[in-house]
Amino acid sequence: MTFIFNTAEKRQIASRPVRVGLIGAGKFGSMFLSQVPTTEGIKVSVIADLSAERAKDSCRNVGWNEEQIAEVRFTTNAIDLIDTDDVDVVVEATGHPSAGIYHARASIAKRKHIVMVNVEADVLAGPLLAKEARAAGVVYSLAYGDQPALVCEMVEWARNCGFEVVAAGKGTRYLPSFHASTPDDVWKNRGVNPEDAKKGGMNAQMFNSFIDGTKAAIEMAAVANATGLTPAPAGLAFPPAAADALVDVLNEKTLHHRGQVEVVSSVERDGSVIPGNLRWGVYVVFSAPNEYAMRCFREYGVKTDETGTLAALYRPFHLIGLELNVSIFSAALRNEATGSSKVFVADVVATAKRDLAAGERLDGEGGYLVWGKLMPASDSLKIGALPIGLASRWKLTRPVPLGQVVTWADVEIDEDDEAYQYRRAMEREFGSAL
Repeated sequence: MTFIFNTAEKRQIASRPVRVGLIGAGKFGSMFLSQVPTTEGIKVSVIADLSAERAKDSCRNVGWNEEQIAEVRFTTNAIDLIDTDDVDVVVEATGHPSAGIYHARASIAKRKHIVMVNVEADVLAGPLLAKEARAAGVVYSLAYGDQPALVCEMVEWARNCGFEVVAAGKGTRYLPSFHASTPDDVWKNRGVNPEDAKKGGMNAQMFNSFIDGTKAAIEMAAVANATGLTPAPAGLAFPPAAADALVDVLNEKTLHHRGQVEVVSSVERDGSVIPGNLRWGVYVVFSAPNEYAMRCFREYGVKTDETGTLAALYRPFHLIGLELNVSIFSAALRNEATGSSKVFVADVVATAKRDLAAGERLDGEGGYLVWGKLMPASDSLKIGALPIGLASRWKLTRPVPLGQVVTWADVEIDEDDEAYQYRRAMEREFGSAL
């Protein structure tokens, strides 16, 4: 996976810019928009958002002038954006799983490349969406700049070099108590002043999904389904680790198996910050295939484990939407994804944050009732686990104790829901291989 564009490709985009339609002008979308005026070869032709005026304000907030804003068509209808002729690549950045599936399928049907910032939708049904896209001859891609695509790049680098990938993942700030975090205590757990959060327009439920472990699980499931790496049966362990100690923390003594996705914590279990942590970064741990490679590790100052076999490569930060152009160019110019679901080996399932009562209505990712736990897809299907992406609006039909996974049998299912139907189709299509 290489993202250095050659002379011919640069000449192509200079004469005909890639036309982009953005669905969702929130934080990620705004970061992307901030780079557009200084990027040769990209033109945003349409932006769809629940509020057209809010989307225009997003453009102003990132430095666009009124003339630049006037060149873009704004709409509140995402399908109108997808249907238009002046869009080559659709960027889905709503963060809403059901909407993401709907928009992705509509884009594929219109033979438009789709860059799925909406990793929640990817984890809910990405393997089937990617298969649909391949059949239509278009690209379905994870978003470069977001951690899953960056981890996929590192995994591909290691494999292309002939190394076995032992572990791969990202960093985050984690404490076991965070699994019970709700929108009421998210700012305390995140270390953010509530007034600053309010001024910044930060959504408490969305940010709580980063705290309670759901987002980490979703991102690692996306990596697993794109690379074939797999989670441990018990899910993420979040071991505390400094960046330069990855091989000491993630090895055969500590991992459940080789080829595992894992998230490392930037703090110890007592909350103390680990110097040189990887809170914002991504990593891959890989193994030397022979004695000669091990000797090369030593000769070139590579930090290894005590056996001299394992080494790690890491990137200390990611720039999120500021890097999205890489996915757009890759799809439009090379017909290549920057990471894409291929298999269904990992799932993220709704897990009770407290004792839940029959009749309560689930409130989704980052809410008050459930958090998303990473699980092997085979185990998820075996117990009939409810995916976190569908754990909203539906009513519980029976109690679910604290810490227990919510199942299909625990909820009142709306069988007419399109996202539900598509998820079940994905399970039938890919579950037989497990």
